[in-house]
Amino acid sequence: MVTESPDDSPSGARRLRLGTELAQIAEQLVALARGQNRLNELYEAVISRDQDLSDVLELIVRTAMDLVGARYGALGVLDESGERLREFIPVGLSEAEIAAMPGVELPSGRGLLGFLITHPEPVRVKDIAAHPASVGFPPGHPPMRCMVGAAVSVRGRVYGNLYLCERHDGRPFDSHDEAMIASFAEAAGLAIDDASLRQQARLDAEQFQRMLLPRLPSLPPFETAAVYRPATTPRYIGGDWYDAALLPNGGIAAVIGDVVGHDLQAAAAMAQIRNMLLALLYNTTASPAAVLARLDRTVEALTANPVTTICLARIEPTPPADTPTRWKLRWSTAGHPPPLLLTPDGQARYLAAQPDLPIGVDTGMPRRDHTRRLPHGSTMIFYTDGVTEHPHQPIDQTMAHLAAHATAHAGLPLQELLDTLADHHPSDGHDDMALLAIRIPAPPR
Repeated sequence: MVTESPDDSPSGARRLRLGTELAQIAEQLVALARGQNRLNELYEAVISRDQDLSDVLELIVRTAMDLVGARYGALGVLDESGERLREFIPVGLSEAEIAAMPGVELPSGRGLLGFLITHPEPVRVKDIAAHPASVGFPPGHPPMRCMVGAAVSVRGRVYGNLYLCERHDGRPFDSHDEAMIASFAEAAGLAIDDASLRQQARLDAEQFQRMLLPRLPSLPPFETAAVYRPATTPRYIGGDWYDAALLPNGGIAAVIGDVVGHDLQAAAAMAQIRNMLLALLYNTTASPAAVLARLDRTVEALTANPVTTICLARIEPTPPADTPTRWKLRWSTAGHPPPLLLTPDGQARYLAAQPDLPIGVDTGMPRRDHTRRLPHGSTMIFYTDGVTEHPHQPIDQTMAHLAAHATAHAGLPLQELLDTLADHHPSDGHDDMALLAIRIPAPPR
């Protein structure tokens, strides 16, 4: 009589199959849990860090690559027609692989990429070269055999396509990978939508702030220039502003200010304070310190605006007897960085003076005026603290950097000089920045 061994029995085979299936289910559950964690990290990065859209798109590609163990990944963003790619974000190529493709343009949506555009459904390909839509790779392109992809939709419209190629373990992508990427593409659409809305809000706010800034009019005999740059930190809007106006006595008034805060409230407060200050300047011949004192009392009485730093200056003609240096600077500082004087010989020096309290702190404290004779052809540069503040560098060091840069480029036309100072500022870029320059007329012949 022949008997079956436990391993060869039908029940043993069923137990073996069941064990294998349970192991696969367990593996898929682990992968799903890992995917959920990666999605949570993605959303945390998008929402809490408030990243730029370009950073979010690259983060989506990297997260998808990690989910399925892909060596290469890319996200193709469609143009307005929805028929071609306007942007292609590749991830995973080494420097050597990039160097092996000199002059190769990023794909615009042909071949298999185009197939996914016209068929926006999850796709899994074991052999790219054998696919009917494949048109091959450009010279020098690293070999890629298998691919999995899915369309990314935002608000019901296909935004782009997510592509993953080559698993690290050398195996082709399986149905589980396809389902994972399809689900992830849906979540990625939500993340892109959030990032896009945040980016548009930032752009609108920045545009709003720029609309509040003046276009400097022609102010003869003075030459003027100004620069405003938003913060590199995405969520920061800021309340920096500048202004300049001719005075009835032939001089000029210059203002540089910074409302504390980095939001629309700061920008709106900036507009209020700027208009108040202009009204005071046009209706009084008082000194800068007296004007700032009146502004401080007005702000306290009429608004709930935040603390504001201001440097207010008057550049006025001196009596005829002083013709060798016929211009005088009078300024008062409400907690603001000192102005920078660029002399005709190209030397830069700060007009250091003890600053008074910012606007909105204590209206009972006195404010002081400071004076300085200005030679013909000299330049006054006013700036906000976003130009010089750096959390890891002493303020003396960053201010010395700004002065040295002004000296090195003193011969540039005034607008080019300010653009250069803004381009090479010593700060970390966390705050917005404004610069205002006024060049004193050359001596009369």
